[in-house]
Amino acid sequence: MRETCRRKPLANPLHCITVLLMKTITFKVSDDEASLIRHLAKLERVSLSGYLRRRATGMGKVPALPQRVRCEFTGAMIFAPMPGQNGLTTAAVREMLGEFP
Repeated sequence: MRETCRRKPLANPLHCITVLLMKTITFKVSDDEASLIRHLAKLERVSLSGYLRRRATGMGKVPALPQRVRCEFTGAMIFAPMPGQNGLTTAAVREMLGEFP
């Protein structure tokens, strides 16, 4: 990683740009394969490079978005607990806040 800083005349006195040095990988695929890869990336709502990176590293699909439910006490829309997790309770919040000075 490299940072380049330069002065801009009318904006902030110092403007820094972070440059990430990354390798470019190029490979050939058929038209059908390219269409399929683009379609699958679009289904997962990620860029083409993000899709290929996830597949190559074994991360698989994008995690599902949390479901929204209506709070039984306030009527507000809240996020439901993730599958296999307990919901957040008032007692749990009090316990977490008790750790702060």
